[in-house]
Parts: sequence; structure tokens; C-alpha cells
Amino acid sequence: MHDLRLSRVPRDATLARMITPRTVAVLGLGRMGYALAARLADQGWDVVGWTRSGRSSTAFRTTADPNEAVAQADLVLLALFDGPACEQVLDDVRDSLRADTIVLNTSTVSPAEASRLALRFGPSYVHAPVLGSVPAAVGGALNILAAAGQDTLDRARPVLDALGTVRCVDDAATSAALKLIVNSSLAGSVLALREALQQADALGLPRSHVLDVLELGQLGGLVARKRPFLADRSAVVSVPATFTIGALAKDMTLLAGASNTPLRSAAQLADPPADPDADIAVAATVPAPEDAVLQPLHAYIRGHATGDPTHFRDAFLPTARIEGIRDGVFVSWPLDEYCALFPGHPAPDEPARSRRIDTVDVHGTVATATMTLLHGTDAFTDIFLLVRRTDGTWRITNKAYHRHS
Repeated sequence: MHDLRLSRVPRDATLARMITPRTVAVLGLGRMGYALAARLADQGWDVVGWTRSGRSSTAFRTTADPNEAVAQADLVLLALFDGPACEQVLDDVRDSLRADTIVLNTSTVSPAEASRLALRFGPSYVHAPVLGSVPAAVGGALNILAAAGQDTLDRARPVLDALGTVRCVDDAATSAALKLIVNSSLAGSVLALREALQQADALGLPRSHVLDVLELGQLGGLVARKRPFLADRSAVVSVPATFTIGALAKDMTLLAGASNTPLRSAAQLADPPADPDADIAVAATVPAPEDAVLQPLHAYIRGHATGDPTHFRDAFLPTARIEGIRDGVFVSWPLDEYCALFPGHPAPDEPARSRRIDTVDVHGTVATATMTLLHGTDAFTDIFLLVRRTDGTWRITNKAYHRHS
């Protein structure tokens, strides 16, 4: 059982002066890695950076050879995309690491990958994923979930303090897991914002007015930070990304794998297919599903409203099946048997009945949808699988339902 209580590490200026690493190698100069390296250089560290792309800098030294960077370093800071990248780069430079060199990993990886790296590098390893984006890194305002032995943490602390606030975590796996949980909440916020903007568009509300009001609510911080992307889709080409769709979707895939629990946000963030290098805010600007995918759902609703089975034949593929529990028995109707249940005229209490489409998720040529039906004292949840045919029209391939008692 892990103790998940986080504690802030106090700063000790005297100790920091005694053990401050002289040279820091930053391996990985993407958006975050570059910001971390620039922050440390600005705070007086001797920084040498390396990245596969060969990116150079006027703010700190760079080298084309990661072994050269590591050989000079008292502390090696990793800012790489994922666990495999961390393991590969460390494999490449391991012979160049000095025995007393600290490996400080700020990358977002799975709990299992973090544990494997901690075991491999022992007391010289600090797992320290960061909470915050590029602006927070530049300003030294990150929150850092650091897991290491106390002696190693003391040695690394001056570098960590230059980057933000250090919070101690019991072990590397817990640190990695907590970072993924935080990013999961961010993914949920992005998708909640997407839904709010889609609903506002459906109501014809001006985007600027909607964003003004959303800034006053629970999504206010996200809206304020991402407003350039949200207000104008053309901004995606002129405003640099601070956290990309691809990176957040990767993190949600890691979390789902670690917890062995399905996570819809992993697929939804990149659906419909978007530029993985675009800022996460672009995922919130996805328009509502096209009318074509809604047409069979509307035909299904008309079938219930009129009792006319013709509408169900317009909604479903001829091969479709409708399945669920009826009177305590599992039923699996082919379309013809399902249509035979309807008399061709509305139910007597039709004016009191209602139906609503709750969700529609499109994944290329397939989609899923859920619907709630309130039929007198009965309530149903219908779940649909749909497919787009070669002529561009959509049809329901199968329906499963649950009757609420």
C-alpha cells in the first residue's frame, strides 16, 4: 500500500550552494525539454542539450552526441516523449554516465516503466514528472512529483527548485501514476469544453460571448489559457502548441493500460483524426457530428413516434439485430421480427413519451451512439453501432438496449 500523501520539500539555501550540480545535460529538446534547459541556463547552470532532431540554441550549449553531453554532466535531465525513448537513450549513454551522476527523469511514462528505470539505475535515479506546461517551465512555476532516496533528492534539489515546487512521492511508480491521473483530469476538461462549444454552436451563440461566460465557470482557467485557439481556428497555425493532442492521447493510453480500465478520452481526443502536433485546445474545437450520421438515429426516433416500421428499415441495415432482456429473457431479434412488434400507428400515450440522443462518437467509418427513451413508466437506454457505407450514408448495424426497472 502506497502512502499517497504529498509533502513539499523545504528549500535550504546553504545546502543548495554546497551540492549544486555544476553541469546539467538535458536530453530531449522538444517544447518542454527546451523550456527546462533554457530555465536552468537562465538560473546560472552550465547546460548542455541534445536532441535527435539536432535542434540548436543560443540560450545554452548543444551537442550532436548525447554521450558527449552526459560525460560532462553532474546531473542528466531527461525530457523525452515516452518510456521506450527514455530506455533507448539511457541505453545509448549508459557507458558515459559517471558513477555519481544523477539521472533526473521528467518524462511522462507508465508506472511499470518508471519502476523499471528506478530499479535499473538505483539510488542515482530521480523520477520527477512535472505538472504544468511550457509557460510554467519558463517561469520556474512547475509542480514536480519527485521520487528518490533522501540523499539523492538533496543532491538534485537545487535543480528541481529552479524549476518549481517539489512534492515528495513514495516511489517512481506512484509518481508516474499520479502524473497520468492529473493529465486524465485535463483530458476530461478538454472534452467537456468540446461538448460545451458544440452545444453553443447548435444554439447559434456567438463564440466570443460563449468564451466570455465559460471563463467565469469551472473551465475558466483552461478557456483563458487556450482562448487564442478556441476563438479562431486559424490561430492553430500561428500560435505555438504548449501541450499537444498526441502527447495527451499517449498519456491516456498509458493510464488505461496501467489501470486495465477503459478510458474513452484516449480515443476521443484524436477523433476525428487531428494533427497530433496541434495544441490540445484544437481537440476542443471539433464540430458536432455531421448530419449524415444522425439521420438513421432520427429515423429510429420517427419509427417509435409513429409506430411505422418503415422508419426502422430506413434506420437499420437489413442484417441488423436488436438485443436485450425482455421479461427476464434474453432476446435477439432480426430486423423483420423487430419491425413486426410495431402496429403502424402511434402508441396511445405518445404525446407523453420522449426520446433524446445522448452521445454520438464517430471513429472514421464507424460510430457509436446512445439514446434515452422515456415511454410512460418505462425508461430505456439504447446503444447503437453504426457504419458508414461506401455511398456516404450511415446505417445502424446493431442495437442493444437496457430497460430500467
